[in-house]
Amino acid sequence: MSGSKSSSETEEGLAFQPSFDASGLVTCVATDAKTGDVLMVAHMNEEALRRTVETGDAWYYSRSRKALWRKGESSGQVQRVLEMRTDCDQDAVWIKVEQQGAACHTGRRSCFYRAVAKGEGAGIRLAFVDAERLFDPAEVYRAKA
Repeated sequence: MSGSKSSSETEEGLAFQPSFDASGLVTCVATDAKTGDVLMVAHMNEEALRRTVETGDAWYYSRSRKALWRKGESSGQVQRVLEMRTDCDQDAVWIKVEQQGAACHTGRRSCFYRAVAKGEGAGIRLAFVDAERLFDPAEVYRAKA
């Protein structure tokens, strides 16, 4: 999937040639295919990207664990990829998914469950929005450990 390419090939060509960063990763934005809501942002290495394309399941690379993982392998909250797009310089991908349950490891539908709100005198604060938990992470991840 990788190789050298000109900017015109990258921006206008039909070859999928992801531009991985120095760590060998591309950023991946996952959205709900029906609603368009952003569910999560993660990273993919070449293997995760290949497996995602081949299987139709979302695969990611964990920077903290330094390991490949299939979304839902521990929690059961699987993402089925309906469409994948790449940006103009092919250093990021956008996947439209059919999400089973919650996308966030905290048990919430989306990882974006807090809004940034400016507060008087208190500086910038966070406010919970769409923060209902669909599962209890302590129960789900303890049971799988």
